[in-house]
Amino acid sequence: MIRGTRSERIQRQMPSTRLLLDFLTPGRSHRYGGDHRCQRAELHLPPGGGPFPVLVTIHGGSWTTGVSKAVMRGLAGDLVRRGYAVWNIEYRRMGRGQGGGWPATFTDVAAAIDHLDRVAAPLDLGRVTLFGHSAGGHLALWAASRGALGDGAPGAHPRIEPVAAVSAAGVNDLAQTYREAPGGAVGSLMGGGPDEVPERYAAADPIALVPPAASVLLVHGTGDVTVSVRRSRNYAQAARAAGASVELIEIAGDAGRHRSHILPASASWAAVAGWLEARRDATRGDRGAGSTAVGAREPRAEEGC
Repeated sequence: MIRGTRSERIQRQMPSTRLLLDFLTPGRSHRYGGDHRCQRAELHLPPGGGPFPVLVTIHGGSWTTGVSKAVMRGLAGDLVRRGYAVWNIEYRRMGRGQGGGWPATFTDVAAAIDHLDRVAAPLDLGRVTLFGHSAGGHLALWAASRGALGDGAPGAHPRIEPVAAVSAAGVNDLAQTYREAPGGAVGSLMGGGPDEVPERYAAADPIALVPPAASVLLVHGTGDVTVSVRRSRNYAQAARAAGASVELIEIAGDAGRHRSHILPASASWAAVAGWLEARRDATRGDRGAGSTAVGAREPRAEEGC
């Protein structure tokens, strides 16, 4: 058995060690809503004076309490090293008395994103991108389409307009997902099916809100058994037909398994990072329409969600 030199062994161990350190580094916590313990977000900043482009990260977990924003810290650490500010949000989910589901989950995500203009940090609010995984991918595409919502709909009239959105293994087609699995997580989120509460699906299903104003990247494993790749294929077809700028990257084999998308060393994240870098290079010198967050400094929020 060839063990390699001590230096080589240390280099192989570095990615896992870095991931662990990132996971244990929460960033500065901010409140964005009322008094609910889950209305919080973590801000991770790179060194320097900025202003920094912003990545809003939205975790998945079937919109339930089994998963929290902590799972996104590995990606947050990688993004910070690439020069991005990261706004890693939490939101009310279903279970444990949080009161999540329609409409609270949606109003929380919208409020968390809009709160960026109150954060005292050198943020380039003209270059905000949303990234979500699984259920969070659904929320990222929905949030990128808030400008299409009518008066009175949860999340209508956004203060922050993202320039791009990324959905990794996202539930991007709520109505069809429900029809294929009635009574599942989508039904719990929405309080019924599309035939029972059609007005909710009209305001919450990303595929019903195309075309989004933002550019969209979809990344999905062809063999994903948790969220079918059809969810992304359906959205891409509908959004393109409506005139949207949408790119779909499909990943075959184990590299595209559902949870791989939140690992910084994965093929999925390499594709996402490359797409983000290409966009950043294209817009680096064109920030005239943006603004910088200069709000009053907030007290550090206590954790507990």
